[in-house]
Amino acid sequence: MTSSRTPTTSVDRLAPWAFAEFVEANTHDTAYRPPVVDGPVGPTIVRNGRELVNFASISFLDLERHVPVRRHFAEGALAHGLSTSGSRMTQGICRPHQVLEETIARHTGKERAISFATGLLANIGFVTAMSSSAQFDTGIEVSNRDTVFVADRDVHWSIWKGLEGLDYGRNVHAFRHNDVADLARILNRINARKLVVIAESIYSADGTMGPIVEILDECDRHGAISMIDDANGFMVYGPENRPYAREAAAIRDRADFVMVSLSKAIGLEGGAIAGPAAAIDAFELLSGTSMFTAAIQPPTAYAAERTIDVLARNPKIVDDYLAHAARLRRQMHEIDTPTTPTESYMLSVPIGNDAAALQMREWFVEDGYLVPVFSYPAVLRNQALLRLFPHAGHTEEQMDGFLRTLITYRRRLGI
Repeated sequence: MTSSRTPTTSVDRLAPWAFAEFVEANTHDTAYRPPVVDGPVGPTIVRNGRELVNFASISFLDLERHVPVRRHFAEGALAHGLSTSGSRMTQGICRPHQVLEETIARHTGKERAISFATGLLANIGFVTAMSSSAQFDTGIEVSNRDTVFVADRDVHWSIWKGLEGLDYGRNVHAFRHNDVADLARILNRINARKLVVIAESIYSADGTMGPIVEILDECDRHGAISMIDDANGFMVYGPENRPYAREAAAIRDRADFVMVSLSKAIGLEGGAIAGPAAAIDAFELLSGTSMFTAAIQPPTAYAAERTIDVLARNPKIVDDYLAHAARLRRQMHEIDTPTTPTESYMLSVPIGNDAAALQMREWFVEDGYLVPVFSYPAVLRNQALLRLFPHAGHTEEQMDGFLRTLITYRRRLGI
């Protein structure tokens, strides 16, 4: 019997999802169709054929001046190939992965580390492993669906994605951003044998620095496991002469688990979870995001380990960068442009009105600057902000030009 239904197209079948309406309603084309970048990204960037002074790069240390990263990558590719050609469980890991994981464990003060293709996968894998229930064979099983997570409401999307399938209000709770009293209030009312608190060191949206010591104190009082997402702080904070030294020491000495990213200070790609050896070994099977996908490319792992080593042996690289970022923050305050009150290298400038912030972004591009804007839904509606990453390679002329341009826009918009 043949069907009399009229054949439909993909567009027809996708109509219930309203993708076309969403795109048509979004007047900011770059929100869903990224510009094309040519050449390497650094203090400047070439987008759609135009060179812009770049305040968007999360790889901010200008490491090519200090580390022959591309040469290390080429050496790693020649020695170990371009791909793992399989998952960790089917083929194993390459030697550079083992060395990198040992290096990360040493620098985070933890017993062991497991690497992932991205920091996002590391976070999702952590939540999955800590809440997994699985039986592999008789006597080989875990049953952790009763784990209760308490997270800062502003933790990265990847954490919330990992928590998505759990019962909010029973297995998942959120405390107000950086509010230790609210964390204590929630922990006081929870009666759970398996309790995990998740917070970040440096938050991506506004650059605020988490009160890690006080958060870890609450974890100790309530017998909770702590996980600190240190994606933005790894290899930046730690030495006593730098900001956030007390908190960085607490992450190293007291946090149970630490997530690190290789895309920030290290300037490459990938992430890792470091923690107690038995748990990290179990994560090989239980995280899912290590078992069911390929790992970091071997030459990336090879180059990352060498970059970490250089940053550890030559602290002046980061010291100079932090002074560079602090100088820009000071100059912004001198021109009466408030930034989020924090000492981090990220500079967030509150704008408020979403439309005004998006207009500023377009003006900046027209005048030769790439300045990211965080607006709804990345932040609450009409609490938009500019989020700047000063780059170690920015010249004084580029910084001064940006400041003059920002003043012009603020006057034009009456901000």
